[in-house]
Amino acid sequence: MTFEKILPHIKNGEKAVRTGWEGTELFVILQQEGKFEGDVLNPYFLIKTEDEAYSMWSPTDCDILATDWELVTE
Repeated sequence: MTFEKILPHIKNGEKAVRTGWEGTELFVILQQEGKFEGDVLNPYFLIKTEDEAYSMWSPTDCDILATDWELVTE
């Protein structure tokens, strides 16, 4: 699936992953809103890795142009 097709699913709260990733990435999610010291944050992407950590994530050009996106089913 392309990034354009997977993005509405991510915005809907679903998890997505690229099958071409060679690392420890498990999935990408969208954090819709958040707060930091009283300030409201804009939505941002998070990526969860095998060590159970979350990191902020921004898609690269390769991620945006890739056709190997899949939804994560649990």
